[in-house]
Amino acid sequence: MLKEMGDKAPKTIKDVPAVRLIVLSFLLVVLSGASLLYMPFCSKIHEKTKFIDALFTATSATCVTGLAVFDTFTKWTFAGQFVILLLIQLGGLGIITFTTAGTLFLRGKLGFRDLQIASEHTSGRVIDISNLIKTILIWTFTCETIGSILLAIRFVPQFGVQGIWPAIFTAISAYCNAGFDVMGFLAPGTSFMYYSKDALVSITISVLIIFGGLGFIVISDIGSCIYRKFKKIRSHKRLNVHTILVLITTASLIVVGTTLFMLCEQNNTLKDMTFFDKLDVSFFQTTSMRTAGFFSAPIDTQFDITKIMSIFWMFIGASPASTGGGIKTTTLAVIIIAVVGILKGQEDPVVLKHKISKSTIYKALTIVSLSFFLVTILTIMIFFFELDKSFLSILYEVVSAFSTTGLTTGITPFLSTASKALLSLAMFTGRVGPISLILSVTMKQHKRGYEKILPEGKIVVG
Repeated sequence: MLKEMGDKAPKTIKDVPAVRLIVLSFLLVVLSGASLLYMPFCSKIHEKTKFIDALFTATSATCVTGLAVFDTFTKWTFAGQFVILLLIQLGGLGIITFTTAGTLFLRGKLGFRDLQIASEHTSGRVIDISNLIKTILIWTFTCETIGSILLAIRFVPQFGVQGIWPAIFTAISAYCNAGFDVMGFLAPGTSFMYYSKDALVSITISVLIIFGGLGFIVISDIGSCIYRKFKKIRSHKRLNVHTILVLITTASLIVVGTTLFMLCEQNNTLKDMTFFDKLDVSFFQTTSMRTAGFFSAPIDTQFDITKIMSIFWMFIGASPASTGGGIKTTTLAVIIIAVVGILKGQEDPVVLKHKISKSTIYKALTIVSLSFFLVTILTIMIFFFELDKSFLSILYEVVSAFSTTGLTTGITPFLSTASKALLSLAMFTGRVGPISLILSVTMKQHKRGYEKILPEGKIVVG
């Protein structure tokens, strides 16, 4: 038996499945970041941080979540803040993106193994990977640079040269949908509440969050269409179905979420504000709750109905191959289209004159089922460790962790070690994806054999 297990084990890194390498790369970054944050030079009190807290922070940063046991500015030195920002950038784009870009820069091309890993990581087609990686890096650094400049227009006049760092940190954190901020020098744990009526800050951050959450495949497709139209190339002028679904679903979630948040909170956290300030805050909160984790209105005093809406929006999250988490916008869209198709009596659901394959529907249902199961189990487990806290607050925390959002009702610093460990697992699983994590553990190394022809099972449902 041992010999058989040895034969199945990968001999070299080339034998390791791409999906497993991606999961391991995230794990390596998390552990490296935790080791650095554990050291005294990263803490302002110049003492070692408890390792579970360092691990929790590193996991939250790498998985671009934003949940924190400490206020980032108050706890961490500039070195610690820089480590967190580096983890956010690596986690947002993925370590595979940077290694693939380095390979392209040094060798000018990608080998088949490089293409396979990059394709798995970005959900792109192998033939487009080189251009997709270039698009990712150019788009990312352009957005972050412009965002930093716009935020510096507000922060530098207010804080002098010291305002440059918050501008850069916020822009990168917002684009990567991370939710970490260094605004604690105004008041720890207030995020952007001091800028709730500042359109320049709130809109800049919101746009960065949206751009980071659309997904690199969408950005690449839009860029390709604009280029072809500008060059008057006749072929492939239209956006593909995936891009259109992402844009429609994202816009719908933002519009509906903004409206619901304003209706629910107009006499609570939004009272004494003008209509346009209420609209601005509601837009910011809705954009952020879909995986960013910033807030300009207090979370703990929101009505329960608002928190429940936020949980649903967080669970959905951003779009595939983006810096955000959640089950993804297209997963929701596919399930809705499939349900509508069944109600119409369609054997194969149709959207935009295209059929949706059964494998896509099965995958969407698997993602939702696994995600719901994981959130339920973790919520129940943490509830037993935190009996003094409300069930809704714990559910809010778990969904926020799994969807890599980072919003909290304020209970994060007061959680037990066991709860922090479970939330770290939720963040890690949410970032790499439940299916990818399971496949990385269970995937066999040997080649597939021929599929057996099996009789169809007649099962009655409904």
